[in-house]
Order: sequence, then C-alpha cells, then structure tokens
Amino acid sequence: MDALVTTDWLAGAIGTPGLLLLDASYTSTLPGSPPRDPRADYAAGHVPGARFLDLDTLVDATDPLPSMLPPAHVFAARMAALGWTPESHIVLYDDSAHHTSCRAWWVLRMYGVDAKLLDGGIAKWRAEGRPLDTAAPAVIPTQPLSVERGGGVRDKVQMLANLASAAEQVVDARSAARFTGEEPDPRADCGSGHIPGSRSLPYTRLFEADGSWKSPEALAQAFADAGIELDRPLVASCGSGITAAVLVFAAHLLGHDAALYDGSWTEWGADPATPKALGPA
Repeated sequence: MDALVTTDWLAGAIGTPGLLLLDASYTSTLPGSPPRDPRADYAAGHVPGARFLDLDTLVDATDPLPSMLPPAHVFAARMAALGWTPESHIVLYDDSAHHTSCRAWWVLRMYGVDAKLLDGGIAKWRAEGRPLDTAAPAVIPTQPLSVERGGGVRDKVQMLANLASAAEQVVDARSAARFTGEEPDPRADCGSGHIPGSRSLPYTRLFEADGSWKSPEALAQAFADAGIELDRPLVASCGSGITAAVLVFAAHLLGHDAALYDGSWTEWGADPATPKALGPA
C-alpha cells in the first residue's frame, strides 16, 4: 500500500521541498452527479499548499468522447504550468464520490510520472479537523518536458478483438444495476448492459465508510468475488474511464498492473454495432 499516504503523514510533509500536492477533484462531466464546480470548491477550502490540478484540462479536447487521455504535448504543458519537475514528489487527493484522484494518478502514470494518493481524500482530512486554506499557493511554472505515452490504455478495436481472444479479463466499475441493464445508462445515447464476458466490480466496494481504502486482504477478496484473477491480464472499464481508474489503482495496490478502456461504456454502449450483454456476469 505504499502508493497511499495517510493524513498524519501529509500533515507533517506540507511545506517540505519537492512536495507537489494536487487537488484532483473532478465532477463537471459525470452524468448523474450533483452539479458542482471543483474549482470553486477548491477556492472555498483546500489542503494547505495544494494546487488545483483541473482534470478538465487533462483531456483530449479534439475527441468527442469525454475525458479521454490527453496528447503528450497537452499533458506536458499542464504539468509545467503546475510547476512539476522530475524531482517532484506528487501527492493527489480529491473531494469526489468518484475518487477522481485515481483518474489523475492513471493519467500521470500513462506518461511515466509517479504519484501517491491521500488515503481518504480531503473528506477524511476535514473530518479530523485539520486546517484548510482558501488562498492558492504561488506557482513558478517550469519548462514543458518531453513525455511519451505508455501502453496501459485500450481502445474499442482492441476490446472487440479481445471478445474473440479472451486474452484479457474485463472488469466493470459501474454499479451492478447498470452492469446488468436493470438500470438504464444515464447517457441517453447509450444502450444498457455490459461488454460480453466482462465481470462486475462496483468501485464503491473497495472503500471503507470514511472513504479510505480497504485492507489489501479485503481488496483482493473483492476481485476474487468478482471472478477476477489478478495474476492474469486485466482491463478495467466503466462509464467514461473515470472510475475504471479506481480498479486499476486497486490492482496496483495489490502489486498487479491493469489496463484501462478509455472510451468505456460511453463509446461501447453508443455504438449499435457492438455486442451488449444483459443480466449478471
């Protein structure tokens, strides 16, 4: 679990040289989410020293699908604007029921940048009565660095090929009701159900009541209960690639790599040509 830091650790680390603390809250384009303005929430109170990552800027604006992985030059420019250098020690947190810091962690990881997550996010920090700040820290931008995208992302062509090969297990982070088709997708243009052969593991099952991560033993059991073998190749999917990153991060905590289908059900469910399964896995 060394990819997580505790609130106690962070309280002692604030202000130390090299720490780059980033608020990765993101709720603006998730259907069904209560209307919120992450930037305004950040301005109203954030962990002292945190900079606002703004996941809305870490997307491919040319892609019609939401929140797709940004091109290398977009990623490099945004990270430079945040003052990132290869020596930075990045810690991410969020203020979202969707645990969006996992998506930020995955985007950074796709470009070879390591980061850790604050266990329990800002909700746990607040619940413990720790200080909040309303002033954004001064940032000295750095020069954008050359980065290359890694291979832990899947597209629809690859997912279609996987239907025949079954080379990779597919695990779905959406709710069980959306997976089975009992509940319609919140996107009107998307069909119901799931990718044939995939397994259901709602991301909410990986957390304690206070939003902190469950123990490694409990996380491993959740994957096993879903019918997933972590020592076999794995791809995570969800609605739009956000909560799938929660499953990828959980696998990482257990020492396993997982890929992510970035288009997820927004792409698959809206294509009348893709096969869709209903009912339980």
